[in-house]
Amino acid sequence: MSARELVVLGTASQVPTRHRNHNGYLLRWDGDGILFDPGEGTQRQMLRAGVAAHDIDRICVTHFHGDHSLGLAGVIQRINLDQVPHPVTAHYPASGQHFFDRLRYATAYRERVALTEAPVAADGLLATTDAYTLSSHRLSHPVESYGYRLVEPDGRRMLPAKLAEHGITGPDVGRLQREGALRGVTLDDVSEPRRGQRFAFVMDTRLCDGVYALAEGCDLLVIESTFLDEDERLATDHGHLTAGQAARAAREAGVRHLVLTHFSQRYPDPELFEVQARAAGYEGELTVAQDLMRVPVPSRHP
Repeated sequence: MSARELVVLGTASQVPTRHRNHNGYLLRWDGDGILFDPGEGTQRQMLRAGVAAHDIDRICVTHFHGDHSLGLAGVIQRINLDQVPHPVTAHYPASGQHFFDRLRYATAYRERVALTEAPVAADGLLATTDAYTLSSHRLSHPVESYGYRLVEPDGRRMLPAKLAEHGITGPDVGRLQREGALRGVTLDDVSEPRRGQRFAFVMDTRLCDGVYALAEGCDLLVIESTFLDEDERLATDHGHLTAGQAARAAREAGVRHLVLTHFSQRYPDPELFEVQARAAGYEGELTVAQDLMRVPVPSRHP
């Protein structure tokens, strides 16, 4: 199992279909699990996908339409039922606090787990861990909506040939990494910059500055493409993207792997989303999401 991967729990917009559940996505990032937009039925989809409540460290809700949030009640209660041993943090638009409260306490249950509420009120940094920073950007939708961006800190890649050239081996490699210099050899002499990996989650929105800010330079971008291009006017009216719009934004942002999702039930053939994304000029790796699939974060640039 990849240490960094997206587990797709649901891909339908507005209503579930026979083949697509309401939204739900779990990002595994080393030892952390971030659950995005748990729609109705997410708890059962987790079971089918082999995802446990113990895998969840953070919950990120983009907005409070039902297909993105109605699963919160069940997920939160399952976290408590299973007595998840670590704290869980929930991010969601601050303007929807009353919706979050109603979902958190939709029915009676015994609270056993520390759930930290960290609502989002503006663009900016939400959390910093050793493995990533998490930030938000406002999107354009009929209700307040935020996308999320995860960025790994930049690091250094050690170069074995350079280390051997300078006679640095074993524990001395770690000492050089910690101290920056050893016996006249600097870290720059035996390593090169390693760009941190980037992930973004962009749901219900029209094209706006937030889409591009979130997608910029991403290794993996998960983005809604509710409509096909021939229904662009309908997409704009309802605050959504088409396949072509999502793909063009990904192309301009330099995205390496594009995952299209959140499909309207009006389209029986998902292959058309890929056709239109390619027609829009996106040449990177492309996945038209299906329920229960796993999408690894691309390996680092060589």
